[in-house]
Amino acid sequence: MLRRPPRGLTRGPRPPPGARSAVTAVPLAHAEVGVRGTRPPLVLLHGLFGNHGNFQTVAKALVQRGGGQVLTVDARNHGSSPHSPLMTFEAMSLDVQHLLAHLGIPKCILVGHSMGGKTAMVLALQRPDLVERLISVDISPTPTTLISEFSAYVAAMKSVIIPAGLSRSAARQLADTQLSSVVQHPQVRQFLLTNLVELEGRYVWRVNLDAISHHMEDIMSFPVFHKPYPGPALFLGGSNSPYISSADYPEIQRLFPKADVRFIEGAGHIVHQDKFEEFVTAVLSFLPPP
Repeated sequence: MLRRPPRGLTRGPRPPPGARSAVTAVPLAHAEVGVRGTRPPLVLLHGLFGNHGNFQTVAKALVQRGGGQVLTVDARNHGSSPHSPLMTFEAMSLDVQHLLAHLGIPKCILVGHSMGGKTAMVLALQRPDLVERLISVDISPTPTTLISEFSAYVAAMKSVIIPAGLSRSAARQLADTQLSSVVQHPQVRQFLLTNLVELEGRYVWRVNLDAISHHMEDIMSFPVFHKPYPGPALFLGGSNSPYISSADYPEIQRLFPKADVRFIEGAGHIVHQDKFEEFVTAVLSFLPPP
């Protein structure tokens, strides 16, 4: 069951015009599967435009086959988590830290895909005491601007116009048609359309497109760190994806000296969707006993 943030905390504070936003955590919506055991809970962090449901089937499979507890989380400005004008990895890391404290989790195992992988890496580098080990799914601690089409996706989503009174299926079909000139892959459009929701008789995007657009450079880059994360790490990429390449290996080794880099054959960027069984097997083989 999805645990939503308390009422009254659905929007973060807006900074005054011209002021730099202070980093304040927001209460993250999340779902829990399984029962906490001797192994630290797994915390699964989705990518940009995603939500906790992207990992829900994975979470259930990990608990069924490996025991323990798994949490799936909605990042700020995504899913049912609060909106905030701030969308930096420092802020997203702080959100997860506060969630761990709220749930009484002293140490966890982080599994993050794409943007969620960067959040997981930042948290591990900032607070290694909270992270027993780390799995970064198809993302490295390097800038991804040159290979990302996300800015175009945001612009296309902002341009969608849906008249009131349409059924959900008609609204999705209209939005799909309007997105198709920019987002040419049907699979990607269907993924983006999971964010189209009805609110008081009109259709809106539940992701905070303004915050994402404003911080796109932050999301596509990676903060500077000098002290490495000392724990085990796995970089699990898709063989058909450009997001982890041999050019990234020196930076991976510098920041995560105990890292192992593996690729799942035939998988693209959404590794856990393209090769579900292989992904679950790879994650389980990296975990300590429950």
